[in-house]
Formats: sequence, structure tokens, C-alpha cells
Amino acid sequence: MKREEAWKLLTEFNKEEFHLEHAQIVEQTMKYFAKKLGYNEEEDFWGIVGLLHDLDFEQFPDEHCIKEQEIMRERGVDERIIHAAASHGYGITVDIKPEHEMEKILYAVDELTGLIGAVVIMRPSKSVQDLELKSVKKKYKSKGFAAGCSREVIERGADILGWTLDELLQETIDALKTFRD
Repeated sequence: MKREEAWKLLTEFNKEEFHLEHAQIVEQTMKYFAKKLGYNEEEDFWGIVGLLHDLDFEQFPDEHCIKEQEIMRERGVDERIIHAAASHGYGITVDIKPEHEMEKILYAVDELTGLIGAVVIMRPSKSVQDLELKSVKKKYKSKGFAAGCSREVIERGADILGWTLDELLQETIDALKTFRD
């Protein structure tokens, strides 16, 4: 699947700017990790999975990670994309376990990119470029801050990757710095 096809599919089911922006942020974050972890030939594939991971969320929030499988299969999307995208709902809405390192990254960074984005909005600079780990950790500890971003999922993501929470936070900050202000 080409990026243009993935974007067309995404925008068929998503119209809200917030969801489209989140999809692109996760796409770019996934591409960063593909390169960082030595999957250079799969960078575009990782990006497409990131772009499509919430395909069904806007229209079918109660069937998240379930309905997107049906939609993608109807469109003939590669089963690897379907499995990877759905696996980010593991233990939440589906029992599809993240197995490949790419799936584990998606699971770990989906919620975290939202939390870091919320931290950035609160900063005087409104930029990720001067963001430090300690700032994210401070806001992370405040359960009322970005309450919709599940700390449990983020921590489980770090665990399934075999990373410390600090490593995951820092790597994701570094990823965002490569394409965001």
C-alpha cells in the first residue's frame, strides 16, 4: 500500500483535524523508530501502519481496533498492516498481541505522543525542540494532566519493549523533535 492510498482511506473515515494530525504524528514517529532500530527498508510500511492505526476511532469509537480490521479487509489491505494496526488495542479492545518490534513501538507510542503533545501545548515556547525529559516526567506524574492518555498503556508498552519508562519517554521526545516545532 502506498502512502497516498493510506491517506485516502484514512480521510474517508476521519474528518476531524485532531484525528488527522494524530495519525500523521504517529506515522512520523513510527518512521523515526524504523530508521533508529535498523528497519530502514520498512520505514514506509511502519509509517503506513502509524497513519492507519486509528482508522475506525472517529466513526466507531466503541468498536475501535475491531471495525478497522473489517474495513481494511474489505479494501484488500495487507494482513500485516491490519494485524499491526489492530494490535495497538491489545488488552483494551482486542486480544491481538503486539509481536513484531514495530507493533510494540506502535503500542508504546500511540498514547505517549498525545501526552507529549499536551505537554508541548503548555510550554511557553509551544515547541518540542526545547522539551526535556524532566518536564514530561513531571506532567506524566500528574494523573489529571492529559487524563485521556493512559499511563498504564504507556508503561505496558515500555515493558513489552524491554525499555525503561525514561528510555521510552526520551526516545519518543527525540522522535518528535525530528519533525515538529
